[in-house]
Amino acid sequence: MSIKRILLLPHGRIQNANALSSPYTIGFPAMTAWLGAVHALQRKLVSAGFSDLVFKRVGVVCHSIDLQIYKGRGDYIYSIIGTANPLDKDGNRSAFIEEARCHLDVSLLIEVEGIDKDDEDAMMPLLMNILCGKMKIAGGDVMSFSQAEFIKVDQTSLQEFRKLTRKMMPGYALVERRELMVEAMQQGQDALDALLDYLSVKHRSETDSEGNITWTSKRKTSGWLVPIATGFHGIGPLSAPGETLNQRDPEFSHQFAEAVVTLGEFVMPYRLNSLDDLMWYEHYDESNNLYLCQQKSATTSTISV
Repeated sequence: MSIKRILLLPHGRIQNANALSSPYTIGFPAMTAWLGAVHALQRKLVSAGFSDLVFKRVGVVCHSIDLQIYKGRGDYIYSIIGTANPLDKDGNRSAFIEEARCHLDVSLLIEVEGIDKDDEDAMMPLLMNILCGKMKIAGGDVMSFSQAEFIKVDQTSLQEFRKLTRKMMPGYALVERRELMVEAMQQGQDALDALLDYLSVKHRSETDSEGNITWTSKRKTSGWLVPIATGFHGIGPLSAPGETLNQRDPEFSHQFAEAVVTLGEFVMPYRLNSLDDLMWYEHYDESNNLYLCQQKSATTSTISV
């Protein structure tokens, strides 16, 4: 079916979101946080009576991000502005592990199935109530969302997609660039070396015939490339519910895992050509023990560091 029904949640202001996007990177929250929040929203709406509702794919567009860091006079690098909440039983700040935070202005696009036009009208007030009163997104507090709307988009029509992207401007959509990692690793590079090679800025000098020196700085390829966490790699057996001591929720199976990190790129939405370029979805790769958020078909192109 070429007609897709899109739920646009515009300009969500989120405060103190988790900016520690993986154990190794600080910046925009991990894709698992966004798809996890949308999945939680779906479960709340299903519990409220919309039993056939399915949120299939999610697009994330960032309008602004304010990373909570500071750089004092004479400092060489930036430091994290930390907190220690909640206070301990004596009212003092407890020992804590540094946790990077950020304030965000983000729009979400969700591909919806399982509801009709009448459901959309009935769902809207409940949806806004849940979003602004009962939700956390990426660990942050939802301060507000602009009015949500349902939009029908013919995914074969570039004109309709352009009309949709205009609603997300100005902003930057996060898209997956794992193919860069695949290409580098096929040429023999180690996964971590390939990642750093694309993120590092290299400075070069050139001396002309008169002895004048000119410095240039550039990356390996153009574009606003960033490291992003896109899922988890299971590193142990999947245990039965309640079998692992002190697991968070004993009603579900448990597995130890490590973060999967690959490359992403922030792109202005008008540069994209279809919904498939924008939307992320969840995928379980059983043969490789991977739990992924992805835009393209699963291959071994992601890296686990």
